[in-house]
Amino acid sequence: MIPKDGNRFSEKIRLKLRNLSLSPRQLLDDIALCLVFFTRLPLPVFDFRGHSLAAAIWAAPVAGLVVGLIGAIVFATAERFGLAMGPAATLALVSTVLTTGCLHEDGLSDVADGFGGGKSRGRKLEIMRDSRIGAYGAMALALSLLIRWSALSEFVEPTQALSALIAAHAASRGVLGAFMYLLPPARSDGLSADSGTVSIETAIAGAVLGAIPLLLLGLGGAIVALILLGLLFAAFRAVCLNQIDGQTGDTIGALQQLSEIAVLLVASVALS
Repeated sequence: MIPKDGNRFSEKIRLKLRNLSLSPRQLLDDIALCLVFFTRLPLPVFDFRGHSLAAAIWAAPVAGLVVGLIGAIVFATAERFGLAMGPAATLALVSTVLTTGCLHEDGLSDVADGFGGGKSRGRKLEIMRDSRIGAYGAMALALSLLIRWSALSEFVEPTQALSALIAAHAASRGVLGAFMYLLPPARSDGLSADSGTVSIETAIAGAVLGAIPLLLLGLGGAIVALILLGLLFAAFRAVCLNQIDGQTGDTIGALQQLSEIAVLLVASVALS
């Protein structure tokens, strides 16, 4: 039996999601904004005046799908020309990094340096804003690239790489809206604060949209990936609250990297 409070909460969520309905033009504008922000693709010039990243963050998984598709095409092309899985995985990884302009890798390295090297909240935020990279950041980047490469190099078929890359890049961006909704900005200025406030319906829409591609891993793989992402999300949220009392653009990037790694690891088992 579902408690009455649970029924009221479910109905409240359904009403909020119903209110999220957007016009086709708004849908396209939100997708375009996320593509412009999350990638370095040569896109047409758009007028985003009056639009905020926070309102459009539900479409971040769409940008992830594009990034994953580009990586999969490079992987398949390399395999078609006779390259071994190791070099093919390297080229696929390079293509995704170039497509995003190392946006999330930069966040991961900054968080590693700040959380690892700062002794106070203020000092951690100061280090994270510094463009220089330290030992913690360099090690975090090296491990991120190594783990992702090792997972991708396990696939022997381009279709496996396609499923893994699309699932990983979409799902890892689907959690970003919820992260921004559940944690306050740690700074009064900066990328996260300037992006605006994410609504609960936008956060839920992004999470659902990001979770759907996980089915490419099979039902069992999708369930395992969802559980792992949930645990990772909760743990990283607690760490950010403990370290800097909130979130920044760098922590959002770091969460994407950790989530991408988690899904790729699940995919390397579920699809092999």
